[in-house]
Amino acid sequence: MSSNSSLKLQLLNICKLLITIIILNEITLVTVSGVEYYTEKPSFLPSCRIYEPGFTKCSTNSIQKLINQLSIGIPEVLESFGNFDPMRVRNIVFKQDNNEVATIRANLTELVVKGYSKTEIKESRVSKKDFSWQTKLFLPKMRLDGKYKMNGRILLIPLSGSGNIFIEIENMDILMLTKTRLYEKGGFTFYNLTSLRVHLNMTRVRTQLDNLFNGRSKEVERSTNQFFNDNWRDFYEALRPLIVETVESILLEWLSKVFHLIPANFFVEDIPTPQQLYGPKATTSNGS
Repeated sequence: MSSNSSLKLQLLNICKLLITIIILNEITLVTVSGVEYYTEKPSFLPSCRIYEPGFTKCSTNSIQKLINQLSIGIPEVLESFGNFDPMRVRNIVFKQDNNEVATIRANLTELVVKGYSKTEIKESRVSKKDFSWQTKLFLPKMRLDGKYKMNGRILLIPLSGSGNIFIEIENMDILMLTKTRLYEKGGFTFYNLTSLRVHLNMTRVRTQLDNLFNGRSKEVERSTNQFFNDNWRDFYEALRPLIVETVESILLEWLSKVFHLIPANFFVEDIPTPQQLYGPKATTSNGS
C-alpha cells in the first residue's frame, strides 16, 4: 500500500471515530449556540402532570430535588456557571433617592453569596393559564460578602466609604413571583423567565461595613455598625430595596440558566407547546 493510501485510510478512521464520539455525546446533551441542554430527563428530577391531582405537592418535591442536586453539583451547570453555594454573582449598582429613610448610591463588587444550598421549597405552584410560578422558599441563613463603595445617608446618618461588606440574614422567607414565556428548542418546550419579583420576611439582619467614613475614625465606624445591628429592623427597611434587588438578581440569573438547560417538559410532562398556548404564529426562539 502506498504512503498516500495509508494516510487516507488513517484520516478516514479518525473521521469515523470523531463522528461516533459526536453521536454518543448527542444522546443526552445537544449543543445549540454553545449552550448545552438535556434531551433526556435526568434521574434526580421527578416529573409532574399539571392536569392531575396532587400537582402542587409533586411540583414542590421536584423543585426541592433540583435545589438538592444543584447543591451537590450538576456538571453542565458547574462548567458553565460555577458553584451554586457559595456562588459568585454579578456586580450590583444601586441608587435610591428621595427617600425619608435613606438616600444611597452604592456599588457592590466581588460578591460571594453563601446559604442557598440549604433552601427549603415550601410550595411550588404553577399557573395553568400562563405557566407562571408562585414559589415559597425558606433560607435558614444567607450571607453576602463583597466590596462596597457607598455615598449617602441611612437613618439620618451621613455615610461615605469603600471597603469590605457583609450582610447576613437569618430565617428568610421568600415569596417568589415569576413570569414566564414558553419557547421551543430542539423539539422541547423551555421556560424563558421574563420577570421575577420577591417579597421577603426575616428574623434578623447583621451587617458590617469596613472603612466607613473613609477610615477617619475607627471608633465612630465601630459605633455606627453597632447602631445599625442594634436597630436592624430600621436598618433593613432602609436597605430593603438593595436586599430585594440582590435576591431577585441572584434568583433570576440562576433560574434563567438552569431552565435554559433543562426543558420544561421534564418538570411538567403535559406542558403545552408555545404554539398550543399562544397560537400557531408563536415564535419558537429563546427570549420570545
